[in-house]
Amino acid sequence: MSLYRALPSVDSCLKALEALFPAVPHAVLTAHVRRELDELRSGIREGRISSAEELTLPLVLTRIGSALDEAERPKLRRVINGAGVVVHTNLGRSVLAREAQEAVRLAAEGYCNLEFDLATGERGHRMALVEDLLCELTGAEAALVVNNNAAAVLLMLDTLCKGGEVIISRGQLVEVGGSFRIPDVMARSGARLREVGATNRTHLSDYEEALGEETRALLWVHPSNYRIIGFHSSVPARELSDFAHSRGLPLLEDLGSGSLLDLSPWGLHDEPAVPEVVRSGVDVVTFSGDKVLGGPQAGIIVGKKEYIARMKRNQLLRALRCDKLTLAALEATLRLYRDRDTALSSIPTLRRLTMGANELRRRAEALRDILRLNIEKNGAGLAEILLKKDFSRVGGGSFPEQGMPTTLVCIKPLTCSATELRQRLLSTDIPVVGRLEGEYFMLDPRTMEDAEFETAAAMLSFALG
Repeated sequence: MSLYRALPSVDSCLKALEALFPAVPHAVLTAHVRRELDELRSGIREGRISSAEELTLPLVLTRIGSALDEAERPKLRRVINGAGVVVHTNLGRSVLAREAQEAVRLAAEGYCNLEFDLATGERGHRMALVEDLLCELTGAEAALVVNNNAAAVLLMLDTLCKGGEVIISRGQLVEVGGSFRIPDVMARSGARLREVGATNRTHLSDYEEALGEETRALLWVHPSNYRIIGFHSSVPARELSDFAHSRGLPLLEDLGSGSLLDLSPWGLHDEPAVPEVVRSGVDVVTFSGDKVLGGPQAGIIVGKKEYIARMKRNQLLRALRCDKLTLAALEATLRLYRDRDTALSSIPTLRRLTMGANELRRRAEALRDILRLNIEKNGAGLAEILLKKDFSRVGGGSFPEQGMPTTLVCIKPLTCSATELRQRLLSTDIPVVGRLEGEYFMLDPRTMEDAEFETAAAMLSFALG
C-alpha cells in the first residue's frame, strides 16, 4: 500500500482537533492540519518516513496538537524573575504598583477624559493629567511626557537646538542599551555636536573656548551604565548652569534613569535625584518612567516653563506622545510619591531596591524550604539546594558599580546539567529566569514576590522530573 494512502484525511484530523481545541478558530486548525500533512508527504517523498505506523491518526494528532499548543501560547508571557536584576530591561523593567495596575484596568475597560476637560466640557490636554504632579514632586516649573527617554531627548534637542550647535563633554558621548547613542540622536534632531575636553577630564574653559554664534545649548549626559574612575574630572552641574546662563544659554540634562528619591540611605550613591538636578539650575531634565522611578515606559521632561512650552508646540510631539494606559499608570505611580513611606512600600521597584540583608536571608530560607519540599514530593535525589551570599543589581543602566547584598538560593541538579535545567525552566508554563554559575542554577529572592515561591517550586519540580 502506498504510504500516501496511509495518511489520515483532513476531515478526520479536524473532527478530532475541534473537540480538543474548541476555542481555536476552524481556519487556524485547518491551516495546521494542512501544514502537518504537507510535511508528512515531504517526509515520505524524501525517504524520512518508511512505515505506515508513523502515519496513524493518533501520532499525527499528537504532532499537530504540540504545534497548536506552541502557536496558541501568547508571545508576551508572565515570567518569574529570579535573576536578581530589579530593573531588568529584557524582562520588561519595572513591575507596576497595584494602584497603577488598577488605573490601567479602569482606563482600558471604558472611555476616559484623556483629552476632555471635565470642568469646561471642552477639549482638554492629555499632558495636564500628570504635569501638576511632576511639578510638585520635582520642583520644576513645567513638565511634559513622551513615550520613552530617547524620544524625550530627541524632542528636547529638536525643539531647542535644531540647526545649531550643542556643546557636550567628550566623556559623556555614551551608548546605552539597544545601541542608543547620544551623537546619533543629536544628528536626528538636526542639532550639530560640538564635543569638548578629553574622555576623562573636561574643564569649564573647554566649554568657554567652544562657544560660538551657533551655540544653542550646553548638554550634560549622565553616564548611566558606565563610570570613569581614576584620573578624571568634570564641571559640576551648578557651576555649568551658572556659566550657561551667563552666556544666555540653557543647560540641558539627559539624566537617563531618574529617581525621585535619594536612595543613598540604602547604599545606592552617585545617582542624583531629579529634584536635586532641578535645584542645581539645569533648565531642562529628561529621564525614564520605567526604571528607578518604578512606573510605565515613558520619557519625562521637566524644567523651565518657557522651554517646555516650546516643546509642547513642536509638531514632533504628536508622533511621540503617550497613550491613555501609560498616562493612567504614570499618574497612579506619581501619586504614591507624595508620601515617601507609601512610595517605598507600594512601588515594587523601590521596595526591592530597599530590602535589607536580614529580610533577604529570611526570604531565601523560605524559598529554599519550599523548593526542597516540592522536590521531595517528586522523589529524593533530584537536586541539592544551598544558600550563598552574593549581590543583586539595580539594572536599567542605574548604579552600575553598586551591588546590593543578597542571599541566593543555589540549585545543583543531579539528573541533568545546570544549563539544561535553565532551558527546561524557560520552557515551562510560567518560565523561571535565574542565574547560571558552574554547576548551579541560582534564584535571587529580591526580585521574586512571596506568592511566586510556590509557583517557582512547581516549575522546578516539573523541570527536574
